[in-house]
Amino acid sequence: MKLGQGVAAVVTGGASGLGAATAIALAEKGVKVGILDVNEAAGQAVAERIGGKFVSCDVTNEESVDAALSAVRAAHGQERILVNCAGIAIAKRVVRRVKETGAIEPHDLASFSKVIQVNLVGTFLMMSKCAAGMMTLDPLPPDGERGVIINTASVAAEDGQIGQVAYSASKGGVAAMTLPVARDLSKDGIRVCSILPGLFETPMFAGLPEEARKSLAASVPFPSRLGNPSEYAMLAVHICENVMLNGACIRLDGAIRLAPR
Repeated sequence: MKLGQGVAAVVTGGASGLGAATAIALAEKGVKVGILDVNEAAGQAVAERIGGKFVSCDVTNEESVDAALSAVRAAHGQERILVNCAGIAIAKRVVRRVKETGAIEPHDLASFSKVIQVNLVGTFLMMSKCAAGMMTLDPLPPDGERGVIINTASVAAEDGQIGQVAYSASKGGVAAMTLPVARDLSKDGIRVCSILPGLFETPMFAGLPEEARKSLAASVPFPSRLGNPSEYAMLAVHICENVMLNGACIRLDGAIRLAPR
């Protein structure tokens, strides 16, 4: 797909981290970008910076998604690009033993379900709603492309660590959806890919102690550092522009394979 002023995009989780970097990169290509996020202050700031449209949105709530897409489409028209970056993470074992008492506690269902709802169900909901809209668009020459969907999985989908059962399950589901959804939408010229980021400079890592950040960075074979969100955005832009990329899960990780802990 040739990116430019005639193309509109929606980026979830676009207020910070990978989503913000992708929104900025698409806007630099001339794309009209709609930012969906629950962080209103940060989302509005990114939208003002790039001349985009921010709408508060809970990706787990169908009414919220419908309202947000309606607002963005009223401003920019039907999107041809969806980038799903909204996500959360928790660290809990499936069962833990309390040090102080020796009591055995199973993982609570509420927090597990919340991660699945945001990371997996939210991604599915956005895909289905945006794909339905993309199907109304005229196909673009020369291949008849109507749109592209980019999801954010994680290397944890394949190398899940201790305490990542909920996160790995959610991101594994995102990766597993990629090929069947790409096949579902193939006859309508809508591509689907997922990016599996490794360790990146995101708000999730910002709160870690400096020593922990250095240790994590050193664990990446090459380059031995945390990834920059702009590098995720570069790949997202390339996926948009390279029509042969479809049904693929692409690791972006500096060759890291996560250790058990």
